[in-house]
Amino acid sequence: MPYLVLDRLTKRFGHWTAVDELSLTVEKGELISLLGPSGCGKTTTLQMIAGFLDPSAGRVTLDGTDLLAKKPSQRGLGIVFQSYALFPHMTAAENVAFGLEMRGISRAERDRRVADALALVGLGAFGDRYPRRMSGGQQQRVALARALVIEPSLLLLDEPLSNLDAKMREEMQVELRRIQRRVGTTMILVTHDQAEAMALSDRVVVMNKGRVEQIAAPQEAYDRPASAFVANFLGRTNLLQGVVRHEGGAPEVVVAGARWPVGAEVPAGPGVITVRPEKIVFVPEGVPGVVQARVFQGTQWLFEVTTEAGPLTVIRQHDGQPLPSESECVSLGWRSEDMRVMAGTARAGAS
Repeated sequence: MPYLVLDRLTKRFGHWTAVDELSLTVEKGELISLLGPSGCGKTTTLQMIAGFLDPSAGRVTLDGTDLLAKKPSQRGLGIVFQSYALFPHMTAAENVAFGLEMRGISRAERDRRVADALALVGLGAFGDRYPRRMSGGQQQRVALARALVIEPSLLLLDEPLSNLDAKMREEMQVELRRIQRRVGTTMILVTHDQAEAMALSDRVVVMNKGRVEQIAAPQEAYDRPASAFVANFLGRTNLLQGVVRHEGGAPEVVVAGARWPVGAEVPAGPGVITVRPEKIVFVPEGVPGVVQARVFQGTQWLFEVTTEAGPLTVIRQHDGQPLPSESECVSLGWRSEDMRVMAGTARAGAS
């Protein structure tokens, strides 16, 4: 039986639908990311789970219990906000202890659990330090310890790493995943950062305009996007226009004269092909083009290539192999399993 169930969860503000019949099942111990651009409904979904917003329709159950029938304070959830929301006049230990104190936990038990929580997040020696004397990363850890110390049935994280610089954000991604695996708490993470969602999550829920575009493991969503929106949103991709043909032999898609086999389930007619830049290689025969730009990025080279199918971005590893120069004529290819073909039309190019 799923641990958390969102059943056609909907939220309307007047004539605007912020979340449109979102359904999701979460197993105990999973870390799920709600991922999408600003205004897609991910934070609204989190707020309905937490009880800060009442749904317009739908149900939320946690371990078989109807959450919507309970007040926010009775739901037993832990929450980490984007701003951390630490009390500036309290030390780290006092901040972590606050929720336990409100629950009437004895002083001895409280001290033990606070010490354990601070040690879990690597701040065992910082209990007497005030937030103003702590870095952003340390404050984030205190907020996480405060949420975990109450032993929540579900932990909700609302853009918890967005205020950190890039280096600290990467370090905290590793730390957060380590902690989640160690304690096994079920977590729902709201983020607009694709790399963060893919690094942390067991599954991602990609949202767009209040609706779910795809629910999948990060690698599956990246390699096999369910829509052009998902392909574009989860990192850089190339969107090409092709034609799917079912004439004679096996079905195939034709792009600028080059051909690839496709599954019989892809309908004949115009097709949108999405292929990641790192999956494209230079080959003797394929899609012809001309290198317009070649940029060295340390571990890799980035190429912008003009083709009949439109501009393509190609990424090749800096492994010492010879690579084409600017203005050189090239041919591009990729494996059939590295592309996704969807019916319809799209503007060619990389995003």
